[in-house]
Amino acid sequence: MLKILLPTIMLVPTIWAIPAKHLWSTALSYSLIISLTSLVWLKSSAESGWSFLSPYMATDPLSTPLLALTCWLLPLMILASQNHTTSEPFSRQRTYITLLTSLQIFLIMAFSATEVIMFYIMFEATLIPTLVIITRWGNQTERLNAGTYFLFYTLAGSLPLLVALLLLQNSTGTLSLLTLQYAPSLQLSSFADKLWWAGCLLAFLVKMPLYGAHLWLPKAHVEAPIAGSMVLAAVLLKLGGYGMMRMMIMLEPLTKELSYPFIIFALWGVIMTGSICLRQTDLKSLIAYSSVSHMGLVAAGILIQTPWGFTGALILMIAHGLTSSALFCLANTNYERTHSRTMVLARGLQMVLPLMTAWWFIASLANLALPPLPNLMGELMIITSLFHWSWWTIALTGAGTLITASYSLYMFLMTQRGPLPAHIISLDPTHSREHLLLALHLLPLILLISKPELIWGWTA
Repeated sequence: MLKILLPTIMLVPTIWAIPAKHLWSTALSYSLIISLTSLVWLKSSAESGWSFLSPYMATDPLSTPLLALTCWLLPLMILASQNHTTSEPFSRQRTYITLLTSLQIFLIMAFSATEVIMFYIMFEATLIPTLVIITRWGNQTERLNAGTYFLFYTLAGSLPLLVALLLLQNSTGTLSLLTLQYAPSLQLSSFADKLWWAGCLLAFLVKMPLYGAHLWLPKAHVEAPIAGSMVLAAVLLKLGGYGMMRMMIMLEPLTKELSYPFIIFALWGVIMTGSICLRQTDLKSLIAYSSVSHMGLVAAGILIQTPWGFTGALILMIAHGLTSSALFCLANTNYERTHSRTMVLARGLQMVLPLMTAWWFIASLANLALPPLPNLMGELMIITSLFHWSWWTIALTGAGTLITASYSLYMFLMTQRGPLPAHIISLDPTHSREHLLLALHLLPLILLISKPELIWGWTA
């Protein structure tokens, strides 16, 4: 644990100390070494499933895949941001990389916390660097508006959670995940208990986001710079799913009745946001809405509380993290060349950048869950467990997968195929930096086919 956390913390003084010409190469290689070391976590040797640093920080099979994903993403964000920050003064470039690093520190602390209050504090702390990245480095003037949406949705959702946690501490006497699972289950019967149940989950459902509380996400994604979009899609949405999995164990008797409206919202959101994707003109907005649709499946899988549902949710979270982040990188490479996110204005790019089209093709197929990719495995597990829970859900999930396939193909055909618009005269060629970036996204996804038990969580 300390092998990863201490080097990540020490990356901050390193960034400010090294000479400017070596800034990006040093930060990249350093963070890549950290992320390769973090893969050791995936080999869990402990009998109990928990491996400890201290009573306050420990990892188990549920948090290790998310921790590895978090560490894997920092070098990719540094790699993706290099081009669009080159024109800025070096102090700002250093600040930018420092913010990305601080985000990784907070996320490692959040995913490995055994105290629920510590998890809550780190969950909130990730807001600050993300907010600064969106509002300072965003592209359009709308970015302040987007930052406000992002901040207030998350804060309004997570304040009830703090009250709920204090009440839980009051009634059980502990907030440690190690002992909470053995605490006597609460006799939840009154109306106030139902409010407490909602308070425990609301923060995570807004963060995921559940359809209905999702309006901050497309705004934040569209206005954020590339690194902001990547970390939002790949890791920050997963905080919601992870928090729900951790809290679900304590909410036992009430969940059976109270989870119905949330499952319906989640599944209806899969269809609604998918249909919105079919009508999007803005490329980043399309990818952002597709995230809401995938996270709807994850929320439904967690809320029915079966081992298959949990496993499918975790697999889909990891797979979606890599896929969605790769799609944002591809959208960014287009944006850096054509300076437009409107799909009609930048189409037919297969003629100019044929190798990029190969990456687009793999990423689009991963997004529509092509067998044998982990995306399909996660979706199938969730759909099967939902079908077992109630066979009516097959209508919603089936329509959802159909729409997902439609908009993924629509996105690919719209950006890559067809005639090149007349106003595109000269484009920069693709750089090996971009190909490395996409290879590092999609190769782990393809390699997970051969050893999926790494990301199975508790059922492995």
